Amino acid sequence: MLLSAAVLALAGCQSGEPQLANSSVKKVLKAMTLEEKVHFVIGMGMAGSDGTTAVVGATDDIVPGAAGTTYPIPRLGIPSIVLADGPAGLRINPTRPGDDNTYYCTHFPIGTLLASTWNQELVESVGESMGEEVHEYGADVYLAPALNIHRHPLNGRNFEYYSEDPVVAGKTAAAYVRGVQKNDVGTSVKHFAYNNQETNRTGNNAVISPRAQREIYLKGFEITVKESDPWTIMSSYNKINGTYTSQDKGLITTVLRDEWGFKGLVMTDWYGGDDGAAQIKAGNDMLQPGTVLQYQQIMGAIKNGTLSEKELDVCVTRCLELVKRSPKVKGYAYTNKPDLKAHAAVTRQSALEGMVLLENNGVLPLQDVKKVAVFGCTSYAFIAGGTGSGNVNRAYTVSLLDGLKNAGFQVDDSKKEAVLKHIADEEAAFKATLPEGDMLAAFYPVPRPTEIIPNALELAASALKNDVAIITFGRNSGEFFDRTSADFSLNDGERKLLNNVTKAFHAVGKKVVVVLNVGGVIETASWKNIPDAVLLAWQAGQEGGNSVTDILTGVESPSGKLTMTFPLHLMDAASSKNFPIDATNEVYFMNRRENSNVKDVDVTRYEEGIYVGYRWFDKQGLEVSYPFGFGLSYTSFEYSEPTVVNDGKTVTATVRVKNVGSVAGKEAVQLYVSAPAGSLDKPVKELKAYAKTAKLAPGESQVLTLTFPTSELASFDEEKSAWVVDAGTYSFLFGASSRDIRCTAQAEAAASEVPAHRVLLMQ
Repeated sequence: MLLSAAVLALAGCQSGEPQLANSSVKKVLKAMTLEEKVHFVIGMGMAGSDGTTAVVGATDDIVPGAAGTTYPIPRLGIPSIVLADGPAGLRINPTRPGDDNTYYCTHFPIGTLLASTWNQELVESVGESMGEEVHEYGADVYLAPALNIHRHPLNGRNFEYYSEDPVVAGKTAAAYVRGVQKNDVGTSVKHFAYNNQETNRTGNNAVISPRAQREIYLKGFEITVKESDPWTIMSSYNKINGTYTSQDKGLITTVLRDEWGFKGLVMTDWYGGDDGAAQIKAGNDMLQPGTVLQYQQIMGAIKNGTLSEKELDVCVTRCLELVKRSPKVKGYAYTNKPDLKAHAAVTRQSALEGMVLLENNGVLPLQDVKKVAVFGCTSYAFIAGGTGSGNVNRAYTVSLLDGLKNAGFQVDDSKKEAVLKHIADEEAAFKATLPEGDMLAAFYPVPRPTEIIPNALELAASALKNDVAIITFGRNSGEFFDRTSADFSLNDGERKLLNNVTKAFHAVGKKVVVVLNVGGVIETASWKNIPDAVLLAWQAGQEGGNSVTDILTGVESPSGKLTMTFPLHLMDAASSKNFPIDATNEVYFMNRRENSNVKDVDVTRYEEGIYVGYRWFDKQGLEVSYPFGFGLSYTSFEYSEPTVVNDGKTVTATVRVKNVGSVAGKEAVQLYVSAPAGSLDKPVKELKAYAKTAKLAPGESQVLTLTFPTSELASFDEEKSAWVVDAGTYSFLFGASSRDIRCTAQAEAAASEVPAHRVLLMQ
């Protein structure tokens, strides 16, 4: 039972003990026993016969379905605070035993879509709506955002991450954090760090050079910490160069706190690491969800002298500081009634800016169209988002079929029930093959359903009767498992459906649109020119069908752009050489394998170094299907008047963007930098800043100003363990994508060198 702050305070007053709500953290710490301190840095556990079994969302005492709670000490006025999953919306149980009320949450767009807006203000506003639900449903810390790098297209968790580029990842996450925390609740930025594959994620050892760590895998976290002041950081499951991240003092204390100035709390991911005492010593303050073994490890280390009570007190203090700033201690009377209607409007509108128009041969926006034929199982069962901790228990999901009908189109829905039954039957058949009692059964990626392909006569009749055809191809997303190479490509059924529908509709002069309802990169080069348009809709949350329809009909001109590269072939990605492709069936969560004969399961060597994503494709001169930053619009934009000034502290760039098309729209401008030859090998160009225009009417222009610290021109020199700026002339490239540079400017920079701690060493 949850004790209110008032009840706890009354109990404390009667006992004469200091109370957290109205006493200093220092006084409360002094009043704690050693046993209480050790308990306090460990969570309340989860359901399971041995207290260690991972059951996502099994802490039901206060907010049913929340991921975890902290340890209460009533005599000192210390309540349990609630930690709840994200990042596409709050994850709690929608119903409760003996309660007729519902507790649905809003499923917002997934991370890849939010990042693809290139709009930090929009992301902040979405975060603010998310945070309101966290606050009103009684949670205190929202376990989001997630911003690890899209190192490889098949990473199972890419759907909730943002980009292959750390600037996009960091800026997006910082905006998200600022929005959520406006509601007086905390965030937990995750997964710190290097969590770039799900295969054997709790045991995999990522071997990464210090330069790649600094420039690629840590840079986004650094930006987020410095620009948004998150309440907490969540350490990752994996090892870095032989040490679990949650047990690496160089990472958790030296880099995060000493170098970046982080003042908040660090918590483990659920059951992360293998030594509770080592985690506390490293500065990982809270161990979630908490086990008896961790208590024994910490207490044993204090007794044998390998961990001091002073070191423990540092972590206890940070835990007290977190609880003290929580809504629980402040006595906030949460309503359990967030404004779900308003948030549905937010998710519908926000999704529009992140959808990416990949191809358009004169069919979009739909005009003079009344009758629409839809094909593909996913048209009837839209995928709102991913599974696992990133899932949201929502009241509904709008399908594309229903979105089109809501907009007034005539759509034949006579096959809806049959298609939904087909999908359900195949899902049930798949689940029946899973091992009985498998704790991960609910999280296995369900194979996409077999496509239903009409015969030639049916397609011919449909083409005559309808004005346009829309085919939706879907892909499920989720944690625990990486995607497969088969998932990367259209299968035979999907290709047959695409070819047959296109042939029938083109035969009578009708157009075909493909909608991709996916969470990450798929192969497009071999088929993208068959239909007349391709819209990358991502997984747009519960209003997905309405949002897609708004784009198809031109309610808004598409302005989303890719935050990752779409390669011609899977093996073109540099990391494909060192990624456990198709090894997912051999490795499961909590199964820390050793000596596996599957490559990149136990140890993954990041041999590509800093050459991730567009940096690699540019360096190698490789052709791609769609470059980083790419996205079409219903209008067009002209760039002019580029200027750059470097005053030694800040680089300030400006460019004029004019809408030279016929409809209103927004444009995301990317600022890349090409460095002069220096002491280190450099990428051809690197993104340093970006900005998005307001909605510009035809003929209207806007001057965008893009700034970043001059120090961001530096590269990390491993021999010196320092950030080094080479003197010389830098080229500043204003691009509509990484391969569509519209104008350039140049500026000089003086040499500089800033030392860093030599802690991120190779194994």
